Amino acid sequence: MVTSPDPLASQIGADVLKNGGTAIEAAVAIGAALTVVTPHFCGLGGDAVWLVADETGRSSCFLGIGQAGATPPMFSGAIPLRGAGSTLTTACVVDSWDHALGYSRANWGGTLSFTDVLEPAAALADQGFAISRSQQFWTDFRKDEWLTWPGFAATFGGSRAQEPFRQPHLAQSFRLLLDEGPRGFYEGRLAQMIVKGLAAAGSPLTARDLASTRTEEVDVISINYRGHQLLAPPPPTQGAATLAIMGILERLAPDVLREDANRYHALVEAVKSAFLDRDAIADPRHAQMNMADILNPEHLASRAESVDMARAMEWPRLRRDGDTVFFAARDAKGRCASVLQSTYFDWGSGVVVGDTGIVWQNRGAAFSTVPGHPNEIQPGKRPFYTLNPGIALKDGKPRYLYGTQGADGQPQTLSVLLSGLIDRELTPEQALAQPRFLLGKTFSDSRDSLKLEASLGEVVMDDLAARGHEIAVLPALSPIFGQAGVIAIAEDRSVTGAHDPRGEGLAVGG
Repeated sequence: MVTSPDPLASQIGADVLKNGGTAIEAAVAIGAALTVVTPHFCGLGGDAVWLVADETGRSSCFLGIGQAGATPPMFSGAIPLRGAGSTLTTACVVDSWDHALGYSRANWGGTLSFTDVLEPAAALADQGFAISRSQQFWTDFRKDEWLTWPGFAATFGGSRAQEPFRQPHLAQSFRLLLDEGPRGFYEGRLAQMIVKGLAAAGSPLTARDLASTRTEEVDVISINYRGHQLLAPPPPTQGAATLAIMGILERLAPDVLREDANRYHALVEAVKSAFLDRDAIADPRHAQMNMADILNPEHLASRAESVDMARAMEWPRLRRDGDTVFFAARDAKGRCASVLQSTYFDWGSGVVVGDTGIVWQNRGAAFSTVPGHPNEIQPGKRPFYTLNPGIALKDGKPRYLYGTQGADGQPQTLSVLLSGLIDRELTPEQALAQPRFLLGKTFSDSRDSLKLEASLGEVVMDDLAARGHEIAVLPALSPIFGQAGVIAIAEDRSVTGAHDPRGEGLAVGG
């Protein structure tokens, strides 16, 4: 089974599985297609974080995260959120596909080439497609901004009037990738076009920066939650924050999660407690940190003891915005891939690189300019990263694949999903339909309030307000709460899956 936020991409991945491909091969095909059909959320100019696992219990993580350039600019204030000033990190998604396919060949007997899995995406860019409601929404939402973004209006501004929506420059970039292979993005003719386009826009990134971009394969981090081993990517991602939330929840009384008001209060307070440690997460190659401190059982127990079930903790905290795509695949041999791709904010930096059709990410805006901060921008450093796809093992075998959009909202949504799947034994469809919450500012509300979906109900919301939560109500199934996906594998190896009712995604059996 596969799941993704776009039906075209899901079908492409399902076809790979039907033809005997591995979960990784299907995932790469989906990821490549999503760079075409969801350009507002991900693209060739972005990154990816992978978790893979099989039925032997073997797991790994691929950090396809671009690094800051060798000579980042000096900032007198905050890093710009858009434009060339935010194009501070290279893009690693293409290299992550190549790395993942190499893992598939070495460990899973994969046979498909880079060209095989990218051809459907290249055809979509060339032949066009009917744009999604999501793409049109984010095109319209940012119209006052993208009129000033380099190359954007000519590439995406008229998308409503174009049916099918074609991307000839992006199609050309894909053809170069098919001709030269994945390293062509970093050292070939396409790399030359990218460097020229970035320089013309005013980006500090150079050919040497691009050529030095590599995916890092690392061990997963994990925690046990009610008989399940939850896997997450290590720093610089916020995977540890998601695991800490679940570790705090497990240490609360079991009956806390049975009644809705108590459950949502406990979820929100666990998020707040876990987020208190999140500022310490940074690129371990450049900053000293000890993951054992954050996930230490005694520390988690202390955090759980600080949760007051009668009163909400005050929460005026910095929020990071961002959008991404989650997709996952499980093949007939039980091998699994759980993946997130992103250009950070919707439409990334807004910079379309020269005539490549590639939107470059603004992930560099996640760096700090405060001297001595763990996430301070430095040459070759990777920024704090919000992407954290997950896999849950039961008895050493994959039980759930899960992930979501949402930057700061990712751990929050995952806590709702995992609590529903594990504590309440919900199906993927039921778990994804649960009401969600979101702490802090959003596009629609600048207050540091607790955003709740209206479907949670007035009685529960009144109870939460009485405990001191500042409530803001948003419509049920609002896209503000992101798009998540889940694949569940039962003990008899039957598979069910779903993608978020807040979007247009689709789970398809292979």
